[in-house]
Amino acid sequence: MRLSARRSCLILLSLTALAVAVPSMAGERHDHRFDHRHPRRDQVVDRAQKQNHRITQQVREGELTHAQAHALRVSDHSTVLQQRADAKANGGYITKSQQKSLNQQLNANSKQIGH
Repeated sequence: MRLSARRSCLILLSLTALAVAVPSMAGERHDHRFDHRHPRRDQVVDRAQKQNHRITQQVREGELTHAQAHALRVSDHSTVLQQRADAKANGGYITKSQQKSLNQQLNANSKQIGH
């Protein structure tokens, strides 16, 4: 049984469409745009950003040296990186216990920044 070129092309297109559709129907494809706005992740990132602004303000006021500011920023950045790693391991979100741990790290850094 020999297939015509047109029929072979239609079969190939159908199989390609099926190969694209099946993973999305099985839930293997994931929209990561929502994950970046997950409330627990957003809270941790927003807090780190606010601390960065406080660090800048403290440098302007002469309360922190540039070296101290750099060390504090590195610490906050490592917390944000940990948040990303945790989220990646959990399918795009962080757990409440991970959020608590990250906030404790930010708390320790916040005490060094001052007011």
